[in-house]
Amino acid sequence: MLQAQGLSIGYGPRLIGQGFELSLAPGRVLALLGPNGGGKTTLLKTLLGLLPPLAGAVTLDGQPLTKLDPRQRARRLAYVPQSTAAVFAYTVADLVLMGRSAQGGLLSRPSAQDHAVVAAAIERMGISHLAHRPATMVSGGERQLALIARALAQQAGFVVLDEPTASLDFGNQGKVLRELRRLAEQGLGVLFTTHDPNHARRHADTALLIRDGRTLASGPVQQVLQRQTLQQLYQAPLDHVQADGHEAFLPA
Repeated sequence: MLQAQGLSIGYGPRLIGQGFELSLAPGRVLALLGPNGGGKTTLLKTLLGLLPPLAGAVTLDGQPLTKLDPRQRARRLAYVPQSTAAVFAYTVADLVLMGRSAQGGLLSRPSAQDHAVVAAAIERMGISHLAHRPATMVSGGERQLALIARALAQQAGFVVLDEPTASLDFGNQGKVLRELRRLAEQGLGVLFTTHDPNHARRHADTALLIRDGRTLASGPVQQVLQRQTLQQLYQAPLDHVQADGHEAFLPA
């Protein structure tokens, strides 16, 4: 169980948000929504142990995250950041192989099992044809799929993703979101941020809505993701469309 209690987040003396409470169990998907600048990425980094809490605590299976060293955290928590331009011309396969460093040593020679896990993760994301291509020579969306494959290769119990579909085309958005649901079905805990409440409503179990550094609403997606609440979250009008048993929220 990944939990936060009374969590305040920020950078040094700069407070970004406070009073956060969340709980993520294995086999569940939690969606984090909120406007830009509301503290979503800072909250993710604090939950991962990349930033220290300013107050409150983050615990993993009841143990304070601050008690775990970076290697221990990496074996339990995988992180997929927003896709950025690649700087070094590692091949896609080598980029994914970096996820295995959590299971071995940073300088240890990759084993046959490591390579098998990497190949399976690459195939799972549908990018086997890119395995030997430099990461600098693939699109932003393809690189995002490689970063997700790297997290899968890490074989951690929890996967945290910061806007995983932001740079993906429509078809690959569906692929990634289905993969998140599949990971939960296999017993992993999944947390992802999104600007699309439709993604959260369809693929997450629970949602946490934050605005101006505070929780606006939290709970099961069917209860939390309602038109009035979302309009309050984004300070913008929304249309709630229903047809053929499906529903969606659209900007008005």
